[in-house]
Amino acid sequence: MSFSSLALSDKLLSVLAEKGYQQPTAIQAEAIPAILAGNDLMASAQTGTGKTAAFTLPLLQLLLEKADRESNRRRASVLVLTPTRELAVQVNTNISQYAVNTDINSLVIYGGVSIDAQASKLAAGVDVIVATPGRLLDHVRRGSLDLTTIEHLVFDEADRMLDMGFMDEISAILKQLPAKRQTLLFSATFSSAIYDLSKKLLQKPIRIEVDKANSAAHNVEQIVYAVDSERKTALISHLITKHDWHQVLIFSRKKQTADQICQQMIAAGIETKAFHGDLGQGAREQVLNDFKQGKIKALVATDVAARGLDIVELKVVVNYEIPFVAEDYVHRIGRTGRAGNTGKAITLYSEDDALLLEEVEIVLDKRLPQQWLPGFEPDLTKMEQPSRKNSKAAQRQRAKKRALGGKKRR
Repeated sequence: MSFSSLALSDKLLSVLAEKGYQQPTAIQAEAIPAILAGNDLMASAQTGTGKTAAFTLPLLQLLLEKADRESNRRRASVLVLTPTRELAVQVNTNISQYAVNTDINSLVIYGGVSIDAQASKLAAGVDVIVATPGRLLDHVRRGSLDLTTIEHLVFDEADRMLDMGFMDEISAILKQLPAKRQTLLFSATFSSAIYDLSKKLLQKPIRIEVDKANSAAHNVEQIVYAVDSERKTALISHLITKHDWHQVLIFSRKKQTADQICQQMIAAGIETKAFHGDLGQGAREQVLNDFKQGKIKALVATDVAARGLDIVELKVVVNYEIPFVAEDYVHRIGRTGRAGNTGKAITLYSEDDALLLEEVEIVLDKRLPQQWLPGFEPDLTKMEQPSRKNSKAAQRQRAKKRALGGKKRR
């Protein structure tokens, strides 16, 4: 199948050709025709599989067709909701790139920057709005944005929006939207909460699941190193130096831990910066640009801050700590191995991680064997392997999870 077989205009096809895109990915091949047909959609795909283009291209096509019928188009008809600023910026960048040969314009809206400047651009008229929920509601409440003209609503990474506690904002936004609209829900992972949300949002949706729910990318090599907690930073520094890695994304669970890791890495002679919610928007953008340009080798990020990061050809992701929410593991390692590239995901496992690792294995439905790196072997008196009882408990938990339709554990 080629993009030209998907009923896209020459203006969009020429952009895809310039980018060297010849064949749609699996999610694009299924989603584009469904969206063009006007269906609501509930879609799941691994990160890095072209999800953004899967909804951007058909929505741009629909806007182009609308332009042929209507002369006054400068009222927002597409709204894309994202959980984080970084993802909003990335989605808007992609939209601008795909729409370069058209007169369709888009605007990204998020907090931490001037709301008045955003209001001025809204007043000038836009076709597509990409926004985080909180700042979007700010505009609605101050009267600088009318959502009654929205015809197409997209929830990008809906699972993360729920994890971040945006349900109240989502409910408030839905009250401002017309009941008659097309709604597209994209989520890297499915849980019972996502299914509940889909019942409120979608009308007779087409469901697309190109990979098993909650699965990790096949082209990402997953390695688990058992190591004492106090030697984790030394192990990471050793690997970066030994393999001459130029870009490594390191995940921690807390902002304070991210800062501590950053300081330790710098002390070890490795250019490192932290990336989390305590940084101002300008600082976050500068840190991210420095990392993308190779000015720093390691970026230490929390899950919330790193959601939506799209770093070209990122080769290595490190789980300094295993996440408390097992599904976040899938999102973390999905930052590498994107767009058909290969990647490496390294998890550092210490004595208190046994149950968390089991939770990850249940979500993946796959064992992640531990190994030792020579010179960094753990103190065996501290390492307690999960008992057979725990293993059986994990099996029972897996069965319970499947019976409940994938209910997420906290």
